[in-house]
Amino acid sequence: MTHPALIKMLERYDLTNSNASFDALREILQEIVLLALYDAGFFKHAAFYGGTALRILYNLPRFSEDLDFSLLELNPEFNFKPYEKSIISTLKSFGFDVTIEIKDKNNISDIASAFVKGNTINHLININAPKDITRKIYRDQTVKIKLEVDTNPPLDFETENMIRLTPRPFSINAFTLPNLFAGKMHAILCRAWSTRPKGRDWYDLVWYIANSVELDTKHLKQRLSQSCKYLEVNEINIPDELTKQTVKELLLQRIESLDVAKAKKDIQPFIKDKKEIELWSKEFFVAIVENIKIKGG
Repeated sequence: MTHPALIKMLERYDLTNSNASFDALREILQEIVLLALYDAGFFKHAAFYGGTALRILYNLPRFSEDLDFSLLELNPEFNFKPYEKSIISTLKSFGFDVTIEIKDKNNISDIASAFVKGNTINHLININAPKDITRKIYRDQTVKIKLEVDTNPPLDFETENMIRLTPRPFSINAFTLPNLFAGKMHAILCRAWSTRPKGRDWYDLVWYIANSVELDTKHLKQRLSQSCKYLEVNEINIPDELTKQTVKELLLQRIESLDVAKAKKDIQPFIKDKKEIELWSKEFFVAIVENIKIKGG
């Protein structure tokens, strides 16, 4: 029998096709994992950020795969082990049987990661996905939720407690919108694309600008100073002061090298309305950059 809270959560989703059902399943699992982390006291030490934070907390109209967190202060010894029991038992209480694989963090990386895994068919049945959908899924197909924690975070960020009412009332410590924007801007300016630009980054940039979110340049400066592969490889100096003009100049350099067609291909599986990206071109991004707002600027 489906848990009553799941029935309420499922009202937000269309379960008439397999892709939509899988996206709904993944997002519901993400929200229950966040509840489990809250119960275990995780948010006393960490904050939620990234694309999934924007999706869950601010209704970003695209799906996002991973749960990304930043510790509130440096702790290279952080481990997911203390939270494993809470995640498994909380998901179990909603009818989801899962296992957790905790990755051993090497000395080079500052990222601690773990995977929550479960059987896709069993979980789809638990959310009442139609039989014609579950019949199309391979018997042993696995649904995964990846968790990542930055154990050496760039500081100068602000957080706020966000109340969630489903699957039951709880709160999430999360980056504020200007700081979320700074994290996304760092990804756009610094991510090593190779031949696969992340259209998700550019989609989110459009969302931030369209919603008049102010960019926290203080936190962005911390992030750029800690790491920026693109600037290092291209021997581009970080400006002494991040103003609207200097941020715009950095963005224009990235736009110049952007393969828009590949960026569109990357974002398509994560959005419902393809018309949202019809206008995408280098000229489009150059134009919208003019509308960036700077916090305190």
